[in-house]
Amino acid sequence: MAADIKFNSALTPCDPYYKPVLIIGQLRHLNLLKFSNVSCKLEARVDETTFKNAIACLHPSPTDKCSLYLDCATVAAVPLKSSRHNTPSRAHAITRLVRTHIMHANEENVVIVCDRSDLFASACAVARAFPLYSRKTCSGAQGKVESYSQDEVMEKEDDGNANVNPVINVEFIVIETDGQVCDEELQSTDIACIEEAARGIRLAARIVDMPCNEMNVSHFVKEAELIAKELCINHTIIRGEELRERGFGGIYGVGKAAAVPPALVVLSYEPKGAQDTIAFVGKGIVYDTGGLSIKGKTAMPGMKRDCGGAAAILGAFYAAVKCGFTENLHAVFCMAENAVGPNATRPDDVHTLYSGRTVEINNTDAEGRLVLSDGVSFARKDLKANIILDMATLTGAQITKLPPLPKVVADVDVVVAATLTPPRNKEIKVSRRGNLTGDSQFYAPGFHLAKGCHPFGYLTQFRSTGNQVVCSITASARH
Repeated sequence: MAADIKFNSALTPCDPYYKPVLIIGQLRHLNLLKFSNVSCKLEARVDETTFKNAIACLHPSPTDKCSLYLDCATVAAVPLKSSRHNTPSRAHAITRLVRTHIMHANEENVVIVCDRSDLFASACAVARAFPLYSRKTCSGAQGKVESYSQDEVMEKEDDGNANVNPVINVEFIVIETDGQVCDEELQSTDIACIEEAARGIRLAARIVDMPCNEMNVSHFVKEAELIAKELCINHTIIRGEELRERGFGGIYGVGKAAAVPPALVVLSYEPKGAQDTIAFVGKGIVYDTGGLSIKGKTAMPGMKRDCGGAAAILGAFYAAVKCGFTENLHAVFCMAENAVGPNATRPDDVHTLYSGRTVEINNTDAEGRLVLSDGVSFARKDLKANIILDMATLTGAQITKLPPLPKVVADVDVVVAATLTPPRNKEIKVSRRGNLTGDSQFYAPGFHLAKGCHPFGYLTQFRSTGNQVVCSITASARH
């Protein structure tokens, strides 16, 4: 069953036999703990000597764990070192440890021991370990299918019924800069921020996990509408032939062959007193066959995840608004299914984008830059955004230029993002924020746009080959 995650401001007493406990931290932090710091979680079954001996036995390479009492109480250490391009919280290891050591009891406890600066990233890492979507069936004649929409999740959290789903209590022991264990409870504002971020993460993960027959463009539009309704904000939807009529040649050209028409959806949050206008733009390709430049039988499975950029934007927008964001914030979703059909875009076709530029298509499997170009242009021209952030899954482009991503089943543990931004100071800010949230960032090198010019179109899509900076090419084509 999908777990309910509860973040607590302080440690709560429990018996690990009935409510299993997993304690996670860097070894240097675990060595700073006194048994009294965790006794309320363990002393019914574990004594001080056992606890100290268990920590002394930890030799993470890259991780390690030691059982304190059967499999009901465990202490685990995350990697000792991290590179400058990885998050210092070791968030990727936290997700993996939580996922592999959970006992599937009715109620369990995860205790994170970390620096205050790593608290947010660690909390987000725990949230990633508990997806909301599952299509597994139980043994026997009566199978159970689970998939919770955002409004259903909120309803379950508000109805007070603790027996609906397993409960995961997430608690923190904060290590201060002087090496002392903090005795104070976390502030309610900190807990509220973490809770909203966790909801946003799980919302995004659910959308990405759902297959296209359950999460097509119409379903995704409904998800955005539900968020708009919950946040009491305005939203705009442009669909199908209206996209063509209004000049969105990128989105329309990519999605026109699909049974479900493409859409541009905009959520707008405009608080009083705002100074800046910020736009998040997300690539929402609900399934990517590659179009007429079709993917092979091994490359196509998993392309339901090509809407990950838009899903992440929806989750981030939700969390930002719920946490009281003070500036104008717009979320622009470029939704389409890159399908094959009689009306599909062909290589050599020329499309006119919303920016007014023409582009010659030479690879229909490079559709993300086309839909995002329309979204970014809309954000600039219509929303008057002075700050625009777009997000996309780069799939093949990422594989050629970024580190390999370790996987567990189909779930990506480490997300490495490429950042392309003109000002150096903004690139540094994005990288630092990524370290704080557990979302690794890596700069994308520059690209000379003149290489993409073509006599029959203002731009070509740029053929993606292994000797090009494809992450930068993709980003350059949007702007």
